Parts: sequence; C-alpha cells; structure tokens
Amino acid sequence: MKREKLEVVRGSGNVFRDLGHENADIEQLKAILAAEIIKTLDRDGLTVRAAHDRTGIAAADFSRIRNADLGRFTLDRLLAIINRLGSWVDVKVKVRRAAKTPRGVPA
Repeated sequence: MKREKLEVVRGSGNVFRDLGHENADIEQLKAILAAEIIKTLDRDGLTVRAAHDRTGIAAADFSRIRNADLGRFTLDRLLAIINRLGSWVDVKVKVRRAAKTPRGVPA
C-alpha cells in the first residue's frame, strides 16, 4: 500500500459550511436540534410511536428526524417538537463577519 501524506485542514466548526452548502448555518442548527430530539427519545426510551402518543406529532416525523432527513422541518418546527417532549431551548447568537476571499467576496 502506498503511503501518501495527508493534508490536515482545520474545519470551521460547521461541516455544512466546510462542504460549501448555501444555508450552512441553518443546516447546522437543524442538525443540533435533531440530535437533541434523538437524545431525548433515547434517554426516555421512546419509540417513534410512543413519542407520537406523548406529543401528538406524527411518528413518521420522528422517524425522519432519526434518519437525519431534515429537509421538511423548519427551525421553529424542531423547537416545537423539543418543547412538546418536555424540554426548553436556550439560544445564544454570535454574529461574526465572514472571511473575505482574495476577490473581496465573503467566503
């Protein structure tokens, strides 16, 4: 096997931004919220049907969240699901200027 030197690149902390996604910040926040929903389901030992019974939210929605199929979800919908599961979300916002490329356009 040929040994190649790998270049190590420090990520931005947002994999979606690193991959060049247009709505990277929204996708990152959705992923974080979905992970919290999954943690709650696991901690409470809830199946998707039991989560439906507890919250009134479709079991299929919980299945989509477990499968990271988040395209149908808005941020406020994910927050509402967390609330119905009995948790609250505190949000801290930090706005930073985007790094500029050599042409002066934000990266």
